[in-house]
Amino acid sequence: MRRSQQKEMMDFPDNPKEILDEDLRNLRILNRYLGGYRGVLSGLDRLVGGGKLNDFSLLDVGTGSGDIPARITNWAQQRGIRASIVALEPEPVTARVAAILTQKQTNPPFIPLWQRGKEGDFRRCGISVVRGDGNAPPFRAASFDFVLASQLLHHFPEEKIVALLRTWSRLARRAIIVSDLVRHPVAYCGIRLVTKLFTRNVMTLTDAPLSVQRAFTISEWHELFRRAEIGPFQVFSVFPYRILALVSSKT
Repeated sequence: MRRSQQKEMMDFPDNPKEILDEDLRNLRILNRYLGGYRGVLSGLDRLVGGGKLNDFSLLDVGTGSGDIPARITNWAQQRGIRASIVALEPEPVTARVAAILTQKQTNPPFIPLWQRGKEGDFRRCGISVVRGDGNAPPFRAASFDFVLASQLLHHFPEEKIVALLRTWSRLARRAIIVSDLVRHPVAYCGIRLVTKLFTRNVMTLTDAPLSVQRAFTISEWHELFRRAEIGPFQVFSVFPYRILALVSSKT
C-alpha cells in the first residue's frame, strides 16, 4: 500500500463551519474509541508517571478540538500531578471550538492576542488555547518539558516532518511525544467501514481513510526519527494501527 500525497479536506482553509464542527466532533469520538487518547497517556505515563515528575508543561501542536489536552489534564489531576498545557491551533474556527470545550464557563473570557499577531489565548485550569502556527511556534527555546504532536505529522511530506521535529526539539526540554497512525490495508478498510456506519459528514468520510493512506509504516516512522537527528527515540505499537514515539531531548 503506497503512501498517498493527496491533501485532506482539513488541510485546506475556509471549510464550511458546519462541516468542520461536525468533523471535529467525529474526531473526538474516534480518539475516544480508537486509541487516540490511550497512546498519548501511555507515553506520558512513561515520562511522568510513577513519581518521576510532580509537574510538567506541554505544548500540543495542532490541537484540533483540544480534547487531548483536556484528557491529559484529567489524567494528571487524578495522579496529583500539576500539568500546564498550551494547545496550539492555526485554524480560527477550530481554535474557538477548542477554547469552548476547554472552558468551565458557558461564556469563557477571551484574550484577543491575535489582534497583535494572529494569536489567541483562552485559559482554563492549566490549559491555554493559542492560535498559532506549528511551523514557527511563538515561544522561546526550551519553553516546555514536552512537545506533543498527535495525529499531525502524517499531514506533511517527509522533509517537512524532519524540519518540524527539529523546530520542536528546540522547544522541548525533555522530550517530543508523537502519536500517529500506521499505514496498513486493514486500517484503511476498517476506518472506511467505521465512518460509513456512524456519519454522513463528507470531511470525515474523506479524511479518515485518507489519513491512513498518508501515514507511514512503523519502519518508515523509525527512519523519519533517525533522519531528524534530534535525540534518542523509542517507537511503540499502539492498538489499533497507531504508533507512539518518545524522542528524548539532547539537552
